[in-house]
Amino acid sequence: MKKSLTIVTLASAMLLAGCSSNNSNSSNNNSGATSQETSSSSSQVDLNKVGFSNGTAVLDDLSIQITDHKVIQKGEQGNEYGDKPVLAIWYKTTNKTDKEISATMAWQAVFSAYQDNDPNKENKLNVGMLPDSNFRDSQLANIKKGGTVENAVSYELTDMTTPVQLVAKKGFFGEKLGEQTFEIK
Repeated sequence: MKKSLTIVTLASAMLLAGCSSNNSNSSNNNSGATSQETSSSSSQVDLNKVGFSNGTAVLDDLSIQITDHKVIQKGEQGNEYGDKPVLAIWYKTTNKTDKEISATMAWQAVFSAYQDNDPNKENKLNVGMLPDSNFRDSQLANIKKGGTVENAVSYELTDMTTPVQLVAKKGFFGEKLGEQTFEIK
């Protein structure tokens, strides 16, 4: 199941990368926003301008709005089977086209997470288990044109002090749109 999900995700990500790479707007940075700041200021985002600001990534074919986040320790609800604490992020994905897009596929095509705690190399975080069982049946469902689906994702933390940098790109191989910092508390 995990292998087939990875293959589907990579194929879909490459499709998104090709479809979203023809718009060349500037990137935005939203460092240090809390989940409250993210959801309250997201109404100020221009949903027609490609970029990432105020917790919302906008691409030609979709938009993703971060609605909440928190650290979940191993063994706690949402991370019952994990070996490490995770940063869990809740979000909404809107499909602006007739393309087959799922919330999980869209997130993985656009976002990567890093903890800058290695002096020699990038420390890209591994995706953890689904932190919210409410999305078990809908995470891979195709989103209709104009439709919005909620979902969640988690990243396995490598330490409990270094902030996480969430980086948004125009699809899997596209240019950087911006980043957001999440403090680990």
